[in-house]
Amino acid sequence: MSTLPAPSHALYAGVLGVIVLALLTVSLSRLKKTKTKADYLLAGRSLPAFVLVFTLLSSWIGSGSLLGGAENAYNHGFAALWQAGGGWAGLLLIYFIAPRARKFAQFTIPDLLEARYNQTARVLGVIAILFAYTAITSYQLIGGGDILHLVFPALITADLGKYIVAAFVIAFTAIAGMASVAYMDVVIGMLAAITLILALPFVLHAAGGWSAVTHALPATHFEVLGDFSLPQAFELFLPTMLLMLGNQSMYQKFFSAKSEKDARNAVVGWIIGTIILETVIVALAVFGSVLFPSGEVQQRPREIIAYTALHGLPAWLGALLMGAVFAKIISTANNYLFSPATNLVNDVFTRYLAPKASNKRVLIVSRLIVVLLGIWALYQAVNTHSVLAKTLYAYTIYSAALTPVILAAFYSRRATAQGAVSAIAAGTLVTFFWDVQAVKQHVPPILAQRDAIFPALIAAVVCLIVVSALTPPPRAAQVALFFPGD
Repeated sequence: MSTLPAPSHALYAGVLGVIVLALLTVSLSRLKKTKTKADYLLAGRSLPAFVLVFTLLSSWIGSGSLLGGAENAYNHGFAALWQAGGGWAGLLLIYFIAPRARKFAQFTIPDLLEARYNQTARVLGVIAILFAYTAITSYQLIGGGDILHLVFPALITADLGKYIVAAFVIAFTAIAGMASVAYMDVVIGMLAAITLILALPFVLHAAGGWSAVTHALPATHFEVLGDFSLPQAFELFLPTMLLMLGNQSMYQKFFSAKSEKDARNAVVGWIIGTIILETVIVALAVFGSVLFPSGEVQQRPREIIAYTALHGLPAWLGALLMGAVFAKIISTANNYLFSPATNLVNDVFTRYLAPKASNKRVLIVSRLIVVLLGIWALYQAVNTHSVLAKTLYAYTIYSAALTPVILAAFYSRRATAQGAVSAIAAGTLVTFFWDVQAVKQHVPPILAQRDAIFPALIAAVVCLIVVSALTPPPRAAQVALFFPGD
């Protein structure tokens, strides 16, 4: 297929520069208003539904969709929607969870774990979140580095790009906390939604239309399962669904809502926006695979959306799309770097080390922790080769370790602290060690050939149910926090 003339990199560089300046301006504008722990961690519990919709969209649709999901679609076609579909299923269930979460209205998921279970559950929850969320942050840095390399190929390698993006993300996240993250997401969410949707008909036309696309690609690219087996499809579906259901970044935003009504209304907009945008992303990757079946993008298919923006669209639209993708990646990195920093501040520093620390000291420590976690995420980014594999690892460790006990907190009166602790430990350990060959040698072959999600989830749920059944029921006061009015 023919493509458009070589792009003017100056235009793309200019758009990225404007976006970076705009993000910094938004962040700095919130700095003077960030004076307390609640301001920094939860934006003062003041976010209306409109802001919540876009900050939820921006935190969910990042490199996992724009890189990992696009890589999957480039190689497997529309069957890649199994990964996105897990999120959609989770969202439908979240509609009923959101008001309960806002009513509880604490700071973090480990707050919830201690209130419903015990301190051990809290500490193990922090550990699981640190592993999962720094992994998610790491592949945002990879995505941002790829974009800088594409725009400045002679100046910036993909690896150097990771360092540059990491420095910006760390600085931006440290400045003003949740307030800067949430209000920035409104602008980013609107820009991304408009440009992704606008780009779709242009790319389809450049690929020769729907008929040309279906003739150029294997028939499996347009089938429900594609070239996946049913277990493989569920290995994409389940981690995404379970991460969505237990996602601390999501709950933290519900805790930030003005009211329970705002939290529930935001989910409706989130459902609509997510279904539309993730379908558009997969379609863009599929159509882009027809335009660019070989070359650099074949070696790194995660770049297909950005590469199409640079080489397959009119310059004005390509620059806007590239800027939107870059901004979404930055936004997601901010969200997932900020969230575990919140855990270490709220669940370790102010909980155990300095419970009487002043607001000023808490803010200083919060920003220092953001820097340290950002460096850890950068280390992971430099040593990661497949964004899709890293995505599924991060989703699985969170899904298996935390989601079952989070849901049990809201919907089970019988789940006990001992059951929760054993479930979190089992889900984390099975995921972490699953790819170690010395471990797999002792696992039945039918499980050894599967990804970690099935064994980790089974181990966690079995521990939660069996240990809870064998231990005394929780105190009535603990349960009442999650079943008010019953």
